[in-house]
Amino acid sequence: WLESAGIIVNKNMIPFDERKPTQTSGLRLGTPALTTRGMGAAEMKQVAELIHQALSSNGDEERLTRVNKQVVELCAAFPVPH
Repeated sequence: WLESAGIIVNKNMIPFDERKPTQTSGLRLGTPALTTRGMGAAEMKQVAELIHQALSSNGDEERLTRVNKQVVELCAAFPVPH
């Protein structure tokens, strides 16, 4: 659901996980991509809320589309520097 909302994360192993290394159970939320764009604490809270909305959508396409629109707007306000 995160990818459908325009939010990209990495699957990662977590310390002391009893699952096989090929069965990752953690997510990596990298903030360098956000800080490079100039986002600060307020935007991090907004991103956290967008992640929550996407995960709470239960795959509802209309809700994911709304989240995606907000993600696109946030990214447009903080373009990637050249």
